[in-house]
Amino acid sequence: MFVEKRHSWIATVALGGVALQHIWMRTLTVTAISVAVTVAYREIPVLHYSITTTPFVLIGLPLGIFLGFRNNTAYDRFWEGRKLWGSLVNTARSLTRQILTLVEPQPEATDTSAAAVHAHEAAMVHMLIGYVHALRHHLRDSDPFPTLERILPADEVARFRGEGNVPIAILQRIAFQMVDARRKHWIHPLHVPVVEASLTALTDIQGGCERIKSTPIPYSYTVLMHRIVAVYCGLLPFGLDETIGWATPIVVLFVSYALFGLDAIGDEIEQPFGLDPNDLPLSTISRMIEANLRARIGEEPPRLFEPREGVLP
Repeated sequence: MFVEKRHSWIATVALGGVALQHIWMRTLTVTAISVAVTVAYREIPVLHYSITTTPFVLIGLPLGIFLGFRNNTAYDRFWEGRKLWGSLVNTARSLTRQILTLVEPQPEATDTSAAAVHAHEAAMVHMLIGYVHALRHHLRDSDPFPTLERILPADEVARFRGEGNVPIAILQRIAFQMVDARRKHWIHPLHVPVVEASLTALTDIQGGCERIKSTPIPYSYTVLMHRIVAVYCGLLPFGLDETIGWATPIVVLFVSYALFGLDAIGDEIEQPFGLDPNDLPLSTISRMIEANLRARIGEEPPRLFEPREGVLP
């Protein structure tokens, strides 16, 4: 995620944002076309043909509405993804607290060793940390096992190889660990539903993230917007030259920058779990959750990520 820096207003206008690197080529192309059209109108009168500004006024209003609708839809997806990962943070912390406070030897327990109970609690918390990182890799279509090998024992990692959905498999493993604690009478049966509710909440969070990832904005709508914006900006010089003359390239430059920029922003935030500068900082959130959970079980927390060139991973 791009982290906004506190610049002056002038510096923000001149240097802020990351959309320009995606649209500068198409913006300069349209501006070059407008320069060529303006010169040709002056040098070759027979080519002088104006289509007036009326078509651009008629198309510009619905185009702005459609671009706004598409960007609002893309931002809703982005914000829903952020809320889901915010819920993941809270649920992971709550589940860790439940594990550490509800898992304790009951009167019927045969093994009341504090070391054994703490080891079981730590194993469950480690599995939860692994789940958070596995979910990040799952949403980004990357390999989770190098990360899991750092967090979990080798025999536990081996359980998940070949799984189609590693995060769900890890949640199942946490449930089995809770069953094991119940069989050893390390947790009261009435407390099991409390932990199960947290596991269900994690499943719901993952389902919401998968829904966003697997259901993009309809492709035909995106293609239509790209085409209309390209045609609109490409033909704009033919409608402006008769009215504003040599100022046409300047006006086309600013109008095309605005339209292409809005179009590019919608593309960038449509899939919030990717690796673009404006996507969600899933690596940073995952590392923060790991630090919080390790601190609860008395382990050294990992170092949190710092922004690199203003971007959090």
